[in-house]
Amino acid sequence: MTGIGGSASSEMVDWNLAVATATRLVKPGPDVSRDEARAVVAELRRHAKASEEHVRSYTRMVPEGLEPEDTPVLVVDRAGWVRANVEGFRELLKPLLDKMQERRSATPGGAVLGAVGGKVTGVELGMLLSFLSSRVLGQYETFAPGGRGLPAGDGGGGRLLLVAPNIVQVERELDVDPHDFRLWVCLHEETHRTQFTGVPWLRAHLEGEIQSFLQATEVDPMTVLERLREAAQSLAGNRPEGEDSEGRSLVELVQTPEQRDILGRLTAVMSLLEGHADYVMDGVGPQVVPSVAEIREKFKERRARGASRLDLALRKLLGLDAKLRQYRDGERFVRAVVDEVGMDGFNRVWTSPNTLPTKAEIAKPADWVARVHRKPEA
Repeated sequence: MTGIGGSASSEMVDWNLAVATATRLVKPGPDVSRDEARAVVAELRRHAKASEEHVRSYTRMVPEGLEPEDTPVLVVDRAGWVRANVEGFRELLKPLLDKMQERRSATPGGAVLGAVGGKVTGVELGMLLSFLSSRVLGQYETFAPGGRGLPAGDGGGGRLLLVAPNIVQVERELDVDPHDFRLWVCLHEETHRTQFTGVPWLRAHLEGEIQSFLQATEVDPMTVLERLREAAQSLAGNRPEGEDSEGRSLVELVQTPEQRDILGRLTAVMSLLEGHADYVMDGVGPQVVPSVAEIREKFKERRARGASRLDLALRKLLGLDAKLRQYRDGERFVRAVVDEVGMDGFNRVWTSPNTLPTKAEIAKPADWVARVHRKPEA
């Protein structure tokens, strides 16, 4: 079975095994009847469509070259989210994995080791995806290749995924109006779609940064193993004396100096994108989501509470705590800039890669305003 493209035995990652593992381990969603499930899916599709105009009007951003029909909205279950993300991972990691495959093929016994290692990695990736599949409400999948019944956007336009069982589960946990909550989630994800359809260079820029990060990865197996060993020791609290890795994830620890610079730029742009989406979903909210204040307050409390110790440990290891900081810090940046120069002034951030905020500017919005608008700091 080749499934998601190619022969699994010849690859660094057994992608089919990753899907099979995640699908087997994924937690069941909330208890809903078939009629209720159909109604949820239909409502999410309606809200996604309605969100287009709400977001465009509020952000004053319009698509350039790509229309919403070029970037489809897909309402999926947890297994569907897994399949879509395996495809995305494979597309994004292909250059790095090809390079590692070439090196392994030149090593005596490398083909056999590759087959075994690919299965191990496939199981590990499947376990990771099963963990994440019950936590994601929605996602704009920028690097969507298509396949397995999940269409790609025309011309690399991406696709918007809404994970119906997770949305229902969270709205029940928060005890909020389900119709308002579903629209509120759609506003956030539609903002991401508007970012990429309204800023033609953004996708290529982001992909370029990610590929540069991956190309700077040490592909020597012994070097990678050594870095992983050091990372594991640090995360376990056994780091060498004098080293400070508090708050650093595995992604941050396993990297070269060049990657640190790239990761800083990626952190800044992801903070901008996530913070902008949070700002817009709350800004549009009062006009179309009557209970937005209640939803936001309860949602913030849920983020702060976290979950079990294991869940918190996994979040730290995977860098998910950093993503939560991106929402908070990015939203503060957007709010401060809009307060200072208005929405049109903020939208200068989308002019070119040179007008994107740096990681330091995310923390000090006045510095970005001073640089891009040539205004002295107050």
